Amino acid sequence: MATSVRATTGGSPPPAAPPLAPGSGKPPSGRGPGWRSTLYRLDIKAVPYVFVAPFFLTFAAFGLFPLIYTGWLSLHRVELGGSAQWKGLDNYTSLATSEFFWNALANTFTIGVISTVPQLLMALGLAHLLNYKLRGRGFFRVAILAPYATSIAAATLVFAQLFNTDYGLINTALGWLGFDPVAWESSKWPSQIAISTIVTWRWTGYNALIYLAAMQAVPQDLYEAAALDGASRWRQFLSVTIPSIRPTILFTVIVSTIGATQLFGEPMLFGGSVGISGGSGNQFQTLSLLMYEKGWVTGALGQASAIAWVMLLLLLLIGGVQALISRSNRKRKRKKPGS
Repeated sequence: MATSVRATTGGSPPPAAPPLAPGSGKPPSGRGPGWRSTLYRLDIKAVPYVFVAPFFLTFAAFGLFPLIYTGWLSLHRVELGGSAQWKGLDNYTSLATSEFFWNALANTFTIGVISTVPQLLMALGLAHLLNYKLRGRGFFRVAILAPYATSIAAATLVFAQLFNTDYGLINTALGWLGFDPVAWESSKWPSQIAISTIVTWRWTGYNALIYLAAMQAVPQDLYEAAALDGASRWRQFLSVTIPSIRPTILFTVIVSTIGATQLFGEPMLFGGSVGISGGSGNQFQTLSLLMYEKGWVTGALGQASAIAWVMLLLLLLIGGVQALISRSNRKRKRKKPGS
């Protein structure tokens, strides 16, 4: 057969088929670069950028430009309806010596701590319970997410009535137990505890579902091995569940901390007419409330922009801490197999 083929082709192998044009399924025309090849190259290189362009345009208009413009305002003295005057870092230095700024920073920290820690602990407990086979497990999983679906305004207004000093249900229950009424709105720690209760009630179920999804990804072999070793459910939770979902716990801690740094709606609505100033004595004024008050009540847009950038720096610091912790965890995991 090979001899007959060489005889018919004059003893030389048959010519190779021309290569196919990439992505077309057809051989190239061989006429050199033309309008078809130009359109093809444009389609390959430009079309992906066209698909992602709406995101970048939206981000540039509503994210990047406000960020840069706010940074520019923070270096100026700007009043509502007035022109900008260059002040350099004066707005930042005035914040460093402002009693209101440090009070708002301290309030943001304390409210964040007393709302984040109980919230995540309760979320871990609820997720651990829902991870076992219970009757109506699907109903409970949906029910714990209901507070998250409730609007901030509705939840805060309800809790403001519950914590009302004169006729609130909380003080009524305390009176039944023999305690004196608590000034939930005018005292520092009671007001911060009340606001933290609102935040905890609203976000516990959301974090519980995140933990539940992480727990369901833990291999069952680990639990079976722990049970064979005689470990109780509590010991399994401490020795198997917690180490396995440690990255998820770190994620929720960082996200909850960021949310606490930006806390605005709950304290503003809880305080009512004095909500913007964080109470009559600024006892629960957060950084977000102080920024709003500086920008839209007193009209000092430059100072409000400086506060916004300080909050951004705090969030970047939190993100940097998360990155360092994640990197150290990865290094620890890499060292374990070789140890």
